[in-house]
Amino acid sequence: MQYIGNITVVSELPNELRRLNDLAYNLYFSWRPEARQLFRLIDPALWTRLNHNPVKFLREVQQKKLQRVANDEDYLKNYTRIVAEFDAYMKAKKTWFVENYPADKDQLIAYFSAEFGFHESLPIYSGGLGVLAGDHIKSASDLGIPLLGVSLFYHQTYFTQQIDANGNQIALYIPQSGSELPMQPVFAKTGERLQVSVEVAQRSVAIQAWEVQVGRVSIYLLDTNLPENAPEDRLITSKLYGGDQEMRISQEIILGMGGVKVLNALGIEPAAWHMNEGHSVFLALERIRDLIRRESMDFYEALEAVSASTIFTTHTPVPAGNDAFPLHFMDKYFQRYWESIGIRRYQFMELGSQVQPEGYEIFNLTILSLKLSKFRNGVSALHGDVSRKMWKDVWAGVPTNEIPIGHVTNGVHSHTWTIYQMQQLFDKHIGKEWPDKVDDPGFWKGVDQIPNQELWDTKMVVKENMLDHLRARLENQQMRNKVGTLKVQRLKAMLKPEILTIGFARRFATYKRATLIFRDKERLRRILSNPERPVQLIFSGKAHPKDRGGQDLIRQIHNISMEDGFRGRLFFIENYDMSLARDLISGVDVWLNNPRRPQEASGTSGQKVGMNGGVNFSVLDGWWCEGYDGENGFAFGDREDYSDLDELDSWDSDAIYDIMENDLIPTYYSHGEDGLPGDWLKMMKRSIFTVMTQFNTHRMVKDYVNDMYVPAIHQGVKFAESKYKIARSFAAWRERMESNWSHLGVRLHYDDSVMGGDMQLRYHQPLKLKVALTPGELKPEELKVQVFLVPVSGMAIEELDSQTIEMKQSGQANDGQYLYEAEIVPNDSGTYRYAVRVVPTHKQLSRDVELGLVTWLGA
Repeated sequence: MQYIGNITVVSELPNELRRLNDLAYNLYFSWRPEARQLFRLIDPALWTRLNHNPVKFLREVQQKKLQRVANDEDYLKNYTRIVAEFDAYMKAKKTWFVENYPADKDQLIAYFSAEFGFHESLPIYSGGLGVLAGDHIKSASDLGIPLLGVSLFYHQTYFTQQIDANGNQIALYIPQSGSELPMQPVFAKTGERLQVSVEVAQRSVAIQAWEVQVGRVSIYLLDTNLPENAPEDRLITSKLYGGDQEMRISQEIILGMGGVKVLNALGIEPAAWHMNEGHSVFLALERIRDLIRRESMDFYEALEAVSASTIFTTHTPVPAGNDAFPLHFMDKYFQRYWESIGIRRYQFMELGSQVQPEGYEIFNLTILSLKLSKFRNGVSALHGDVSRKMWKDVWAGVPTNEIPIGHVTNGVHSHTWTIYQMQQLFDKHIGKEWPDKVDDPGFWKGVDQIPNQELWDTKMVVKENMLDHLRARLENQQMRNKVGTLKVQRLKAMLKPEILTIGFARRFATYKRATLIFRDKERLRRILSNPERPVQLIFSGKAHPKDRGGQDLIRQIHNISMEDGFRGRLFFIENYDMSLARDLISGVDVWLNNPRRPQEASGTSGQKVGMNGGVNFSVLDGWWCEGYDGENGFAFGDREDYSDLDELDSWDSDAIYDIMENDLIPTYYSHGEDGLPGDWLKMMKRSIFTVMTQFNTHRMVKDYVNDMYVPAIHQGVKFAESKYKIARSFAAWRERMESNWSHLGVRLHYDDSVMGGDMQLRYHQPLKLKVALTPGELKPEELKVQVFLVPVSGMAIEELDSQTIEMKQSGQANDGQYLYEAEIVPNDSGTYRYAVRVVPTHKQLSRDVELGLVTWLGA
C-alpha cells in the first residue's frame, strides 16, 4: 500500500470545558494538584506520556474523551470549583504586598535568572538554581508582589539522562517547540511579533520573546532562533549551560542586555532589578548606557543611579564556580560598548578585574555584579559568611564581618512541594488556610494534634506512590538495557514500603560526595541487609555532560547496586526531574545530604522533604546549620571546617554509619504497643513544624521585599529625582573622596591618652584614646573616626562580635589637625584587640565601608 499523506485532526474543547485552555497556559496548575487532576482524568496514559504538558495534551487528546468528561457531572462539579478558585486568585486585590506596602503597589521589580524551574512541562531548568527561581516567582504571585521575570527559552531541553547497562550516563537533547509549551508569543503594539536586536561580538542578533504566566506574574523568555540570524546566533538559545565560553558570554549578553531591551520595547520600567546570580549582570551595563544616552549623564553618575536600585544574589560558595572570562574575550565582546559610553578600556576592565595567583588577570562577573549593585546577599547564614570572606578583596582593608554582603536563607514553595495527600491531612487537622500561613509558627503548632495513626497511614500511601513511580522508571531503564523480564520483576518486588527508605537525589557534582556512604562497603552491606531492620537506598541525579568526575560517581553507584548484598537494596533511578523529585522528596523516610562543608550554599531538597514529614540526615552545611534543632533530624560533620579532605571524608562516613546503626534505624523500627514508631512520628512532626515555618519561599520573598526590594525601589526613586540630581552629586562626592583619600592621615595624640601596645584594665575601667586627624583636601564633617574593638578567643579574632565606637571631635590643633577622643569600656572581661580607623560618611551611604575606603591608624 502506498500512503500519499497524513491527516491530523485537532480536538476542540467542548464549550463546557473551554476554561481548560486558560488553566493550561498558566503555571498556576504547577502548584495546584486539583488543577492538574482535571487534565489527568481525561486520559491518564496520555497525560503521563506527554510529561504532564497541558498545552500539548489538549492538542493530542481524543475528542471522544473530552466529550466523555464534559458529560460527567462529578467532573464538571470539580472543574467549576477549580476554575472559580483560579479566577478568585487572579483577581484578588487584597494581597500581602498591597496591605504592607500600598504606596509601592505599582512599582515593578524585574527578576533575571538564567533558568527557571516551574514544572516538568517547561524544561528550561537544570537543577536547584532554576527550581529556587521558580519557587521565588510562585511565592511572589501568592503574595501579590509586583514582580516579573526574564530568562532565555532553550530550544533543547536540559539533557534527558539515560543510564546504560554499564552505568554510563548518556545525555539526550530533545528539541522543543514554543508553540507546544505553556507559553505564548509576545507581540508589539503594532500587532507584529515583538523583536529587538543586541550586539554580540560586533554582530547584530535579533531576539523575540515568549510570555509565561505563573499565577499573577509574567515571565519573558528570550529567543534567538530566528531565520534572520546567522546559524551560530540561532544556537545561542539552544541549550542551557551548553557550549564553550563563547557561547556562555553570548547567552549572558542576550539575557542581560537583551532582557533590558525587551522590557524597554514593551514600555515596562522596573523600579528595582534583581540579578539571580551573575549570569544576568550585563543588564546593569545596558541600563547604564540607556541613562547616559537619555539623561546625558557620565558613566559614573549612571553607575550610581543604576546600582542604587539593583539587587545581586550569589549562590556559589567556591571561587571556581563563578563565571569569569579572559580579558581578550571582554575586548572582543565589549570594546564597542565602552567606546559607546565614553570610557577607556582600563575603566571598564577594573569593574571586574581579578588577579589570579599565577599573576594574570581575568574578568570576573561576580565582582562586576558586586560593584554594580548596592544590595547583595548569599543564600544562607553560613553562605553569607563564606561570601564575605571570598570577596573581601573587593573591599580591601574592611573587616570581614563588615563586608556589605548579607544573607537571605533559601526556602521552597510549600504548595508546590507538599504532596497532595499531606495537603489533605493539613486541611483536615490544621486548617485549609495553611498555604497562606506557612510562615506563621503559631498556626503550625497544630501539627502536634495530628493523630499518629493518620500521619503514619498517609506517609505509607505517599511512599507506595513513590515506589510505583520508581518501579515504572526502573522497568523502562532495565528493559532498554536488555535486562531479563524475570530479573526486572524481582528487582521491582524488592522495593517495599515497610522498609526504611533513604534517598539521595541531586546534581552529581563531586563536592556533594555521592559515594561517601560507600567508603566502608562491608559495613554498609551489613546495615542494608539486616533481615530484622533492612534499609533501601534510592539514588538519582544528573552530572553535567562535561563533568567526568560526576559521571564516574554515577557509574560507581550503578555498579555497586549490581553487587551481592546491594542488589535489591540500592537503586539508581535515571533522569531526575521535577516529576520524580515530587515523589521522591515526599516518599522517602530519610534524606541524606553530605556535601563537603562549606561548599553547599544552601540546598533546598531537604526542605521539601521536611515539609512532607521526612527526616533530614545531613552535614551541618547550608540551610541545615539553621534548621537542625536536635529533635527534627540527624546531623553530622563538625561545625569546624577542615583542610585535610581525606580525613574529613573518613570522619563523616564513620559518623553516617554510627548514626544509622545507633540512632536512626533503631528509632524507625522501634514500634510501641499500638504498632507505631512513636519516637519517629514525633520527629516527623517536629520536622514538619520547623521546616514548614522557617524554610518556605513566602518567608524568603518577604525577606527580600522588606530588606532589599522596597529599599532598592525607594533608593532608586530618590536617586532619579530632579533629573538624577542626587546620583550626579553623589558620584561627584565619591570621585572627590577616592581622589583625595590617600592624602588623609591619622595618628595617636599623646596628651593623656594611652600610647598603644598591651595594657591591663580592671572590669569596667575605661580606656581613653585620643587621636589626631589630618583630613588633607577632605572636610572633617564627611569623615568618621572610629575605634574598632574585637574580642580574642584563644588564637582566633572573633570579628563577628566586634564593636565600633564613634570618636568625638574634641578640638583642633595649630597645624590643621583635628583631635578626636573616646572612652572605651569593653562589655566583658577577656582579651581584646583595638584599632582606630577613618571612614567616609554620607547620607546616601548604606554602610560606612560601602566604598571600601578605610584608613587604619598605623597601617
